[in-house]
Order: sequence, then C-alpha cells, then structure tokens
Amino acid sequence: MLGVVVIIHELGHYLAGRLFGAAVESFSVGFGQPIFEMKDGRNTRWRVNWIPLGGFVKFVGESQLPGDVGKVEDGPVGKAYNDIGVGARSIVALAGPVANFVLAALLYALILGFNGSYTSKIEIVDTVPDQPAAIGGILAGDILVDVDDKPIETVADIQLAVIMSSGEPLAFTVDRAGELVDLVITPERQMRENELGQVVPQGTIGVSMQPIRDATTRIEYGPVGALGAGIVQTGDVLVMTTDMLGRILTGREPVSLLSGPVAIGDAGRRIVNQTMENEQVPLGDRLMVLLWRMIGICAAVSVGIGFFNLLPFPVLDGGHLVFNLYEAVTGRAMPEKVQEFALMAGLGLLLTMFVFITWGDILETGLFNRAAG
Repeated sequence: MLGVVVIIHELGHYLAGRLFGAAVESFSVGFGQPIFEMKDGRNTRWRVNWIPLGGFVKFVGESQLPGDVGKVEDGPVGKAYNDIGVGARSIVALAGPVANFVLAALLYALILGFNGSYTSKIEIVDTVPDQPAAIGGILAGDILVDVDDKPIETVADIQLAVIMSSGEPLAFTVDRAGELVDLVITPERQMRENELGQVVPQGTIGVSMQPIRDATTRIEYGPVGALGAGIVQTGDVLVMTTDMLGRILTGREPVSLLSGPVAIGDAGRRIVNQTMENEQVPLGDRLMVLLWRMIGICAAVSVGIGFFNLLPFPVLDGGHLVFNLYEAVTGRAMPEKVQEFALMAGLGLLLTMFVFITWGDILETGLFNRAAG
C-alpha cells in the first residue's frame, strides 16, 4: 500500500513537471542501489531500488539534498528545474500532495459506491464505574443525540470526538426515555486497546455502546454521489490529521501517537489476522472484507503522506514552497549556502524523527515482549 501511495505522489510531481517542460533525471521507486533500471527516449532513468520504502522524482537541477545545490545534470531532455519559473515549481511541489488527496478521494468513493454507508441511533449499553461517563451522568439506555452540537449517527462519530478531546470537556445531549438531557463529560487519556488490539494512549469516557438495529438506515450512492462523499471523507480525515498534529505540538497529546511504516505494517498484520481468524464466515466473504479494510487504510495513509509532505521542512514539498515564496518575494533565489544548510538541518531532523517514531512503533508491536516470552 505504501508503494502505491508513494508512486501516485511521485507521479503527481512527474506529470506536473513534464507539463512545464522540466527535464527529469530519474523516477525511482525505493531507495539505494537499483535492482532494475532503464532509460526512456527523454533520457530519464526509471529505477526500482533495493530499499522498498518511498521513492522520488529527481528533476535536472533540483536541490533535493544538500549535495544537489548548484548541480545541473546533463543528458535528460527538457528545461532545468530552476528555468521553469517559481510559479511552475510551486505547482510541481504541490502536485504530489494533491495527487495523494485525489487518490484518497477516489478510494473512499470506491468504498462508498460499492458498500454504501450506514447511519443509526447509538445506545449506551453500559458504563464503567468511576469513569468520566458514569461520573458525568450518562446512564445505560441513554441514546446519544449529539456531541458539541454535532449529530451522532455512527459509533465512529463518538469515538473520534472522544479520542480527539482528552482532558477537554465535551457537551453531550442524550435522549433519556424521550427527554433530552444535556451533560458535560471530560474524556481521560488512558492506556487501552484500540480496535486492532494495540495498546495505545487514547481518550476514553468508559462506555460500551451499540447501534439500534431498528433505527439503522443504509445510504446508497451513485457514481457522482460516491465521488462527492469521497471528497468530503478525505477532507474530514485531513482536518482530523491537522487537529491531532496540533494537539501533539501543543502537548495535549503524547508524541508517541505519531506512527511510521512499522506501525502501518503492524496494523495491516493485525487486520489480516482479525479478519481471517473468523472462520465462521466463508473465505470469500472474509477476503472481501479484508480488501475493503485495506483500501480504507490505503486511503487514510494517502491523506497522511500528502499532509506530511506539506509541512515546511526543507527536504519536503512544503520546504520547497518556502524556498519558492522567498524567491517570489525577493526576486532572487535563496543563497546556495543557506539552501545547503537548510537541507542538511531538515534532513537531520527528519532522520531523527524517523528513528524516534520507528522505535516507538517497534515497541508498540510487542515484538520484544514476544521474543522475551
């Protein structure tokens, strides 16, 4: 899935660059030494490399790493990257994240078009004593109406609201035997298992709940409706991603919530195990459920990668947009020494983040616990 998401991202850069006549030195899937390499008629190298994490497009004269500053490769057909203009370079930089958002919208549209969606009334089955819901006055049998004035139509609506509000009061309205009751409940961050069985710090209020079967409605989508709903879903995931990052940066959520390739792989493994272990369901049905769950993860990862690349780190697309803004305002390119230093610092910061996040992901998988056992 990561390979698909990254290739689409890089294709966005590549196609936008070609639109403006930029010469492409290489299009690489993965990093390191090539397993396979060929040149096309424009002398662009198409490569598949040994390390299957990520990929990149390298335009002629583009400064991706500190050693690239000031260098212009010979051979590929087209204009040097800096010669296509600051506006065109900004569009090329944006094209990768935009391609990720388009991919996510199409995948969500595919899911909704084939499976539809469901809305229902959500009933509280039970509350945990001395937990926020019980303390705040929620009772078994209450029907959740809204939270912070947002209607509750699925279990996910309440789960996301609680997860995104650790330590912050939420205004609930519940239907209690036909009477609307307003309550204020503050979720607490606790170490608990998520739906995949990973033990992570999450906001919780201490309830069990279920949709009311007789009050469940299935929504069908045609092609246009599915596409529109897919775009809305992509926007919702992007807003949630932005909000969560903001909470992490302001200290309201732990940095350990950041995840990388190892966590994505662990989530995929757990989803496969959960789905395939349910032997009471026919194999074909299990495989179909697995397919749709994986497509959903692929869409969410695509949004995350698109968003991450817009951050203003020098080696990311957002960093290149900062360089372009400087050039647009001052009328001259940022000095080469400044570019080299910024790229070196940005690369060091990203590598540090990668090591930190990967180590946290490895600990969350429980790999060492299994090895010790």
